[in-house]
Amino acid sequence: MKIEKEIANRKKEVSTLNRVHRNFPMVPKVVFGRGSFNQLGDILLPKRRNSDAPFIFLVDDFFNGKDLEQKLPWLFNDQIIFVSADEEPKTEQVDALVEKIKTDFEELPSGVVGIGGGTLLDLAKAVAIMLTNKGKSESYQGWDLVTKKSIYHVGIPTISGTGAEVSRTAVLSGPDKKLGINSDYTTYDQVVLDPNLLETVPKEQWFYTGMDCFIHCIESLNGTYLNAFSQSYGEKALDLCKEVFLGELSKEESEEKLMMASWHGGMSIAYSQVGVAHAMSYGLSYLLGVKHGIGNCLVFQHLSEFYPKGVKLFNEMKEKHNIEFPKGVCANLSEEDFDIMISVSLSMDALWENALGTNWRDKISPEKLRAIYSKI
Repeated sequence: MKIEKEIANRKKEVSTLNRVHRNFPMVPKVVFGRGSFNQLGDILLPKRRNSDAPFIFLVDDFFNGKDLEQKLPWLFNDQIIFVSADEEPKTEQVDALVEKIKTDFEELPSGVVGIGGGTLLDLAKAVAIMLTNKGKSESYQGWDLVTKKSIYHVGIPTISGTGAEVSRTAVLSGPDKKLGINSDYTTYDQVVLDPNLLETVPKEQWFYTGMDCFIHCIESLNGTYLNAFSQSYGEKALDLCKEVFLGELSKEESEEKLMMASWHGGMSIAYSQVGVAHAMSYGLSYLLGVKHGIGNCLVFQHLSEFYPKGVKLFNEMKEKHNIEFPKGVCANLSEEDFDIMISVSLSMDALWENALGTNWRDKISPEKLRAIYSKI
């Protein structure tokens, strides 16, 4: 008993220490290169426990019936579940998938493989966590609430920019908030970066998701949480974004560099945070279902007060690629609607503190957010 008490006390000490200097996980294995997706079967094989413990492939339904489906290394009783990315992942969707998997199989899966953009990558991370943790996924929205290690999970992005393939969060919309499951168990165990998978991305989606990466960099590099760790990744990601969106690269170079910008952009916020655009886009997403990439763009265009140099670059990129944003998104909203968006946005304490400092509540107001939303 004495030893157990000493161990318990030491764990408390370590927990306190980790709040001072966070001991964040990183993706332990990553393979990069054109055609690397073809190695997926070899990567998964050592992780297969037996024929009764399947791999679950969560795949963007865009690829249903496409070549990628035929290349999946399906064995035994593996299950392929096609998921629409038209809406961002919800806690109830995660819970339904977990229930289905547990009902379909007596054993826990050998692993979960997420294939798609940020929606599918976040969904796969959340499902992997909830297969080993009790209760509903909404209970784990927040920071470091997960207590049990997730099952083995692999992320394969088919669009670049979100950084979901490398981050320690799975962003979900719940019944009363949009917030990530932020934990040391969220990060992928393996990532496959194959630029060939980016070939089918439509131009507008390429821009919106790429701007998510660009805005990650601007918010991280201009935040009060900035440190040398975040700065090194953020500066590299920003340079790559400038090459991709303002340079004259070949399609192949652009795909490869944006894939690496996404990786570095995701890493830049590991020891930092995002800021105003992300906080406000969460409000748009929660109320109106506006997807993350375009939501960030809709907000960021009006944030010259906070990020003047970043917005100037953003506008240059938008003009170069002839991108037109939807107008009148918030035109017919009620005061109650605005209040909901503002409430969701202002609940993102860490994002606002990174953007404006510890006294951020003295620098931002519901009226200010209302004015910005009204322009969208």
